Amino acid sequence: MTPRKIIIDTDPGQDDAIAILLALASPEEIEVLGITAVAGNVPLPLAQRNARVTCELAQRPETPVFAGCEAPLLRPLKTAEHVHGATGLDGADLPDPSMPLQEEHAVDFIIDTLRREPAGSVTLCALGPLTNLASAFARAPDVVERVAGIVLMGGAYFEVGNITPAAEFNIFVDPEAARAVFACGRPITVLPLDVTHKVLATPPRIAAITALGTSAAEAVTGWLGFFERFDTAKYGTQGAPLHDPCVIAFLLRPDLFTGREINVEIETQSDLTLGMTVADWWGVTECAPNALFIGDVDADGFFTLLTDRLRRLP
Repeated sequence: MTPRKIIIDTDPGQDDAIAILLALASPEEIEVLGITAVAGNVPLPLAQRNARVTCELAQRPETPVFAGCEAPLLRPLKTAEHVHGATGLDGADLPDPSMPLQEEHAVDFIIDTLRREPAGSVTLCALGPLTNLASAFARAPDVVERVAGIVLMGGAYFEVGNITPAAEFNIFVDPEAARAVFACGRPITVLPLDVTHKVLATPPRIAAITALGTSAAEAVTGWLGFFERFDTAKYGTQGAPLHDPCVIAFLLRPDLFTGREINVEIETQSDLTLGMTVADWWGVTECAPNALFIGDVDADGFFTLLTDRLRRLP
């Protein structure tokens, strides 16, 4: 099987870093053409640093990392150090990266890659705010039709919001970018909070990762130990939800997930519901579907996949 070519657009974040590890541990199915950093969970300098730290942890320093947009299209940046810690990767003591940051801007890399690779061969995997993707589409409209698809973590329906009562963080940070991406006309798959809150890193699941005894497993264990403190306090759950790895897991094992083709619109005007994903799950409008909105996941299957792939890393 020819590996699926992807670009990972990300703002690491412990769960983003675990998603990167999952992708880099799956070369038979996934070819990571590059990682593009965007401001979100942490400011851009930390986002690009954390992406490089993660590549070196996986012993994949040849993976090119690009710095992208340092702020949303129209709004001040809102970050999430209250969740991820001051570095974004609190919980594991990892050295500063020695691999270089690429000189090309992330948006230029996305455009150049989509123009260079065969049309319909590159999937964009968005783990953070959609600023880089929206900027690429606005700057080079010709590349939009060359995108195979977009798989993103963001939004919610039943779970509604985690940064405001109505909005999920990734969409809230840059709702104008999200609105543009959802209107792009390419196939979009959404992994919302409704799914990610079902893949909880419970103590037995963390123990299985810890037992691998590798450097990567040690780092993941540390990240999860730090990351879970926020969610367990907020939601009363038995572990933290692994949001962003769901994007990569969907590429590897779509059979673990179920969802519906629905219409999704992004609220950009209301102060009360800014960044809300207005997901027509029940088909009450006549608006055409524009996304596959995932609603359920086999959580045990997800963690079996994650643990098995982490076993491949040093």
